[in-house]
Amino acid sequence: MTLADSIASLPPLRDVIKEAALSARKSLGQNFILDLNVTRRIARSAGPLTDVTVLEIGPGPGGLTRGLLLEGAAGVVAIERDERFRPALSQIEARSGGRFKALFMDALESDYAAIAAETGASRVVANLPYNIATPLVVAWLSEEHWPPWFDKLVVMVQREVADRFFAMPRSKAYGAVSVLVQLRARRTGFHRVSPTVFRPPPRVDSALVAFERISGVAVAAGVRALVEAAFAHRRKTLANSVALGGLATRARVEEALAAIGRLPGVRAEELEPSEFVALAEALA
Repeated sequence: MTLADSIASLPPLRDVIKEAALSARKSLGQNFILDLNVTRRIARSAGPLTDVTVLEIGPGPGGLTRGLLLEGAAGVVAIERDERFRPALSQIEARSGGRFKALFMDALESDYAAIAAETGASRVVANLPYNIATPLVVAWLSEEHWPPWFDKLVVMVQREVADRFFAMPRSKAYGAVSVLVQLRARRTGFHRVSPTVFRPPPRVDSALVAFERISGVAVAAGVRALVEAAFAHRRKTLANSVALGGLATRARVEEALAAIGRLPGVRAEELEPSEFVALAEALA
């Protein structure tokens, strides 16, 4: 029996959920995609997977997991916090021919570099739990060692979060997350997703976003601290906001701003991502 036949012989996801009395927990940001046509399209959006071991976060009953395996992923490693899904994921593991493994742990506390070193995972494809999507993406794109263990991120997130990732300076959505993401990645795909594809349907629109890492971009911890302090008080000038964060005096920040060709009254939302790196270097 081929892998496709083996996966296709699994019980329908609706039956799996019904028999185990599984329900999406809002506290864990869960929304399931049960339609294999949709999950296979998500898998295909990640590019050819025949030589790729995928890292999936929050697989739930395994809808996207099945889609990834059916689309030829060399392997899938899934991180799931909710023990209720162990039986459903064990079924997939038993039929996967050794190409799927579920790790039951907290995604926010996982050592991804170590997991990648052990499993060979090199690409993230996930319907991210909405309540942890932003910190996960920022953490992946803030890896100290660059280039990191992954080459691409393909993630389902809330539409407003997706807009924030690649917002332009001077826009309402532009903020610390925008800067930190854009310093390390470029957007290669963006698709709006209707709430109707999820069970239960969320009250917000979603988007599938693909990021490709940028090679050779050094983002020191000091840059992240500066960016977060700069946007902590959006209505204040950047110099005042950074001074309130305790990173430097207002006079010192204004001096550094002058060194990069910016006026002392500039606000954080006016700077391009690359200017924050230059500002951090001037402050240092």
